[in-house]
Amino acid sequence: MKDYYAILGVGREATQEEIKKAYRRLALQHHPDRNPGDKEAEERFKEINEAYAVLSDPEKRAQYDQGLLGAPEFRTEDLFDLFAQVFGFRTGRTAPRGEDLEAQVEVDLEDLLKGKEVEVVYARLVPCEACGGQGGRRVVCPTCGGKGVLESYRQGLFGAFVTRSTCPHCKGQGHLLAETCPVCRGRGRVAREERARVRIPPGMDENHLLRVPGYGNLGPGGPGDLYVRLKIRPHPHLEREGPHLVYRLKIGLAQAALGTRVEVPGLSGPIPLEIPPGTGHGEVFELPGEGLPYPGGRGALRVVVELSVPKNLSPKAKELLRAYAKEVGEEVAPEGFFERLRGFFRK
Repeated sequence: MKDYYAILGVGREATQEEIKKAYRRLALQHHPDRNPGDKEAEERFKEINEAYAVLSDPEKRAQYDQGLLGAPEFRTEDLFDLFAQVFGFRTGRTAPRGEDLEAQVEVDLEDLLKGKEVEVVYARLVPCEACGGQGGRRVVCPTCGGKGVLESYRQGLFGAFVTRSTCPHCKGQGHLLAETCPVCRGRGRVAREERARVRIPPGMDENHLLRVPGYGNLGPGGPGDLYVRLKIRPHPHLEREGPHLVYRLKIGLAQAALGTRVEVPGLSGPIPLEIPPGTGHGEVFELPGEGLPYPGGRGALRVVVELSVPKNLSPKAKELLRAYAKEVGEEVAPEGFFERLRGFFRK
């Protein structure tokens, strides 16, 4: 037979209040919502509920002390119902879940190539340990007798019928606060910093939210969900367009006219690229498979050519350009034309 007193960490002479206090502390510590994926914590939570179900009932406790009681049978929902009852939650399928939360994480563009596990730091509401989630010392509502609803019987043409309405005194809670908990100020929940490890999938878009079930606020019907919003840090060279990447390559006039060989930055390192002779401003070279992954494939790296026109030319460079313009029949301003024009307007 399991030692239920040892499981709760109390002596055999413990009072009902001491047993309840120990259960609250341990149940919060080992609750599955606070230990996702931890099988050991899940088994511990079951043992704690099993022990409390026996020791909190004077008749069952007496039978257990005499060795006449076996372990109670539990279903999963029974464990959470017991937890909800002890912490003052109203049980049943209509009990509301905790609120959903949203948090934001920042990653580099390179992190989206293979995905990355990140730590999300956020705050969520959990039951107040000082009052066991009850908000303070409770008393049964005298108006509804703890039911949370008021019933009235009326006689109609086809017999008597009952109407039910929410108790206006306790607003359907079934209890009132005789004393308010100074820690949570009667709310029954307090904010606590949480840290969750979340896997950002490859190629995730900033417009999408990543849902992490069970990491939202804790409520009577269970926890809400956490939604993680992604923010990508600006890359020094690359822009993102869905699964595709864009790099703006600046080249000179001679490089555009005669062709050249360059290296462009990619997520996995530099990529060689041949620029053929006669390349014009705004031309796009697409490198398939060098973008971000998406279901069923991977985007491209699009290299957009931007001609870089020099502003400060040496006399020799100007002479050569004038010779080039004459050769191809392009009309350009005479030498010293703009200097003379500026002098004219100054006069």
